[in-house]
Amino acid sequence: MNGPSKGWWVVARKEIADHLHSARLAVVAALLSLSGIAAVYAAGGRIRDVAAQAGDDPALFLKLFTVAIENTPFAFVNFVALIGPLLGIAFGFDAVSSERAQRTLPRLLAQPIHRDDVVNGKFVAGLAVIGVLLAALMALVAAIGIVRLGIVPRAEDVGRLLVYLVVSIVYIGCWLAFALMLSIVLQRAATAALTAIGTWLVFSLLAALLAQILAGVFAEPGTVEHAGLEQAFGRASPAIVYEEVTAALLTPELRTLGVILPEQAFRAVPGRLPLDESLLLVWPQITGLVALAAVLFGVAYVAFLRQEVRV
Repeated sequence: MNGPSKGWWVVARKEIADHLHSARLAVVAALLSLSGIAAVYAAGGRIRDVAAQAGDDPALFLKLFTVAIENTPFAFVNFVALIGPLLGIAFGFDAVSSERAQRTLPRLLAQPIHRDDVVNGKFVAGLAVIGVLLAALMALVAAIGIVRLGIVPRAEDVGRLLVYLVVSIVYIGCWLAFALMLSIVLQRAATAALTAIGTWLVFSLLAALLAQILAGVFAEPGTVEHAGLEQAFGRASPAIVYEEVTAALLTPELRTLGVILPEQAFRAVPGRLPLDESLLLVWPQITGLVALAAVLFGVAYVAFLRQEVRV
């Protein structure tokens, strides 16, 4: 009796090698690295001010990733949220369509591997490269912060950053699975890329505006009902869900993600949540991101197995 197929690992190794030698990886890595390093250096002055005002702040190290650059709304986490989906799209939009265009897909499927090993291997390879790239970038930012600002992380800070890394990989994996699905369903890589980027623009840059417009249709602007509807409509966007998870993980003082009334804010007891309670706060959002990635990959998987491949 034959053991489980290892064909997906063969495909994954080949794809990882191709990614590591590709120009797109160098471009995206350089873009992410420059953005992250620039964010830490530009925010260094503000972090020093925070450190001077609250030298005993236990979450000071996390501010390396959350303090925005002066005169801009962008911090390290904002750059990852904005550019991360492009990383997933870059590794997935031509994963299958390029093989089809070069007429190498029939030869690949003629090898002694199962058909599903091809799509599994391509997805695993893209996710692995994304994970290594994000981990290296976060380690670089942390090292710069430690050397330049002298801020040493606590054990819980490291735990929060590790969970943030995993959630970021899952979030970018949603876009990788979506781009892979488009690469399978659509015939041309350019069409898949344009469709993926257009979807990214809608769900990342225009989601908040669209949620506000939709909420205004059903409730009077400025009311609690309007704020609740706006938040509910906004959570249809994975980008907004990811931002909520990021805020809860890297801002331990955040105690709720719902709409807060003025009297509730006045009565709230300030304090820092432990990591397990922060996870409970955003557990539905994390589960939603995992489910979305699984559904998108499942659609890509089924579409590839049912697709006719012509020589």
